[in-house]
Amino acid sequence: MVTMNAQTLTERQKGLAACACLMAQGNMERLETAVETALDDGVTVNELKETFSQLYAYTGFPRSLNALGVLNKVLENKHENWQEGKPWTRPEIWGDAAKALKQGTEVQTLLSGRAFDYNFCPQDDYYLKAHLFGDIFAGDQLSHADREIVTVAALSGLEGVAPQLAAHKQGAVNMGNSQELVNELCMWLDGKGYTLHSKWPKGEPNTAYAKYFVGNSYLADMGGGVMNVTFEPRCRNNWHVHHKAVQVLICVAGRGWYQEWGKEAVEMTPGTVIAIPAEVKHWHGAAKDSWFQHLTYNKDVQEGHSNEWLEPVSEELYNKLK
Repeated sequence: MVTMNAQTLTERQKGLAACACLMAQGNMERLETAVETALDDGVTVNELKETFSQLYAYTGFPRSLNALGVLNKVLENKHENWQEGKPWTRPEIWGDAAKALKQGTEVQTLLSGRAFDYNFCPQDDYYLKAHLFGDIFAGDQLSHADREIVTVAALSGLEGVAPQLAAHKQGAVNMGNSQELVNELCMWLDGKGYTLHSKWPKGEPNTAYAKYFVGNSYLADMGGGVMNVTFEPRCRNNWHVHHKAVQVLICVAGRGWYQEWGKEAVEMTPGTVIAIPAEVKHWHGAAKDSWFQHLTYNKDVQEGHSNEWLEPVSEELYNKLK
């Protein structure tokens, strides 16, 4: 297998990776925009079909079918520059189970760097060899290197799959991507907010205050009155006021916004610190395309302090922020 010389992700590779990651997360709203961008940047319709089909093996049929549904919806308003791509053809080995098993075993050995037999569960061993690395990898829409890019991107968007992600990062190299490219892929996904890789805990769903938020947020108690708040992309809290207390925000991961009533929004990135005076109407939350984490605590707290929750931040105002 020849290693790719390029150590910089192409726009096509970024498009495939973004779509794979969002499909794995089940984020259909963001996926629609990502599909349009990917098609604009040279990914073909049939390559996206192959991507979403392959990833059912990693994320399940429901998310695969949902993603294909998004692609079908996007194509209702097809642009002239979007390419259909290479015509799909039925792989020959689909009609020969023994050949699929043999070819899949060879592909799995190449990807793993060694022969791999999962004797603990013969069923999964067969499915991996004959179906995933045999039937699925036999398609000719994506190269083996492409397939591992979308797999790494999808697994990066899931929680609780660290062993599989580590294995496929190495597998991506074994299948023809440079180590530098794989490293850049993971950093790009994180930097663009498709994934949240942070040393700070995500915490538990913020159900007690969910009615005051657009989107999902999470809380982690850091002790000493300090909370770490995690916002998914597009999540923000309502306009609100802290009476008789100063709130301090310290961004620790991702990218977000803080805005006071009547003023321009302030971008928050790791290291940004904002002290919000008492009695000031404001909101804070994630950027459209990034997770966001900030620490928060109160100071100069006076007797009778309270929070007053107000109206949600309008879509019109929020969507103007870049």
